[in-house]
Amino acid sequence: MQFSKKVLQNGLRVVTIPMKDNPTVTVLVLVEAGSKYEERKVNGISHFLEHMCFKGTIKRPKAVDISKELDALGSQYNAFTAQEYTGYYAKSDAKHFKKIFDVVSDIYLNSTFPETEMQKEKGVIIEEINMYEDMPQRHVQDLMMKLLYGDQPAGWNVAGEKKNILDMKRDDFVAYKKKHYLPEATVLVVSGKVTEEEVNKEVNKIFGKVSRGEKGNKLKVKEEQIKPQALIKFKETDQTHFVLGFRTYDLFDKKNPILTVLGGVLGGGMSSRLFVKLREEMGVGYYVRAYNDSYTDHGFLQISAGVDNKRIDEVLKAVLEECRKLKNKIVNEEELEKVKECLIGNMKLSLESSDDIANFHGGQELLKKEIKNIEDKAKEIRKVTASQIQDMAKDIFRDEKLNLALIGPFKDDVEFLKILKF
Repeated sequence: MQFSKKVLQNGLRVVTIPMKDNPTVTVLVLVEAGSKYEERKVNGISHFLEHMCFKGTIKRPKAVDISKELDALGSQYNAFTAQEYTGYYAKSDAKHFKKIFDVVSDIYLNSTFPETEMQKEKGVIIEEINMYEDMPQRHVQDLMMKLLYGDQPAGWNVAGEKKNILDMKRDDFVAYKKKHYLPEATVLVVSGKVTEEEVNKEVNKIFGKVSRGEKGNKLKVKEEQIKPQALIKFKETDQTHFVLGFRTYDLFDKKNPILTVLGGVLGGGMSSRLFVKLREEMGVGYYVRAYNDSYTDHGFLQISAGVDNKRIDEVLKAVLEECRKLKNKIVNEEELEKVKECLIGNMKLSLESSDDIANFHGGQELLKKEIKNIEDKAKEIRKVTASQIQDMAKDIFRDEKLNLALIGPFKDDVEFLKILKF
């Protein structure tokens, strides 16, 4: 799929992906502002700011002014915050391109952060935190980040601490936005039934005069581990949800395609080793996944599942044994090809709509400042060899890289630490 990239004088990067046979258009703004850019006392402000951007602008003073206008277009719209970026988007019938472009850019550029709305939204944010804490399958991911990275931004919850949320003031939002929402740290993506000329016209009109600033940086992640470690959270649940995490490499490492395929062998699809083992053979759980999660300066391969409380020890031993097998025995050619085609096929299926295409291109440009198309990524996957997978398994499946985060009716990590060894 063809795309074009343009950089304005103020540093704003504009990526356009024309899709002439797609009836929709998506406008997406991504900015380098996430929880890894925060200080401890305002942890959670990136996410809170994302909420506040929908509470009114100079042109659209109330939240309902924004939502009513987008709803009247039949638009799908939302925002999201992660560790390293925040995104705002709207998707609609292609004929409404100029209108959704105006709304999304207005939200990003001109939010007013009304004091009364901020106080009300604190309750909403706290309930969102409560909601995630009540979802062990989701919350166990937060525990893994805390276990891996501890008391540094990479280990903090993206949604923040409740006390922080209650203490935040309007001035905090104004200062944080001024420090991070800058054109040189922003990528604007438009994908769908639209031309580059149409996009550039709107971009120049709205973003052309936005000034640069002094972008705030994030702290480099520090990693220290010499033996297996575990973080157990007691909760009366019908299932035990766990993540096994193995320290790997950052987003820029050339070995990432190998990790992708290794994750596919273990937990990519219903014929993967762990799915067959845990669900088909042992009958202990409904879901199991394995994939590599990489960031700009760190990464980890994770295996996650929800299983029968009474059989958690048995499950962990079985999972670790499957990891050992990858170290000790090379993957046969038939399985390797099956996994590669599964990964490539799923990647292509995930990129059928204009919003998925926008995220695919925008995420690469924001974090890596380069964009590879689907076929480039498919070639990287197809080049992975069985011996590379075995070498990778030997490298990452080691005691000093092994971590367990778990939520279930357990209070002690001692018994689990006895299991965590290669």
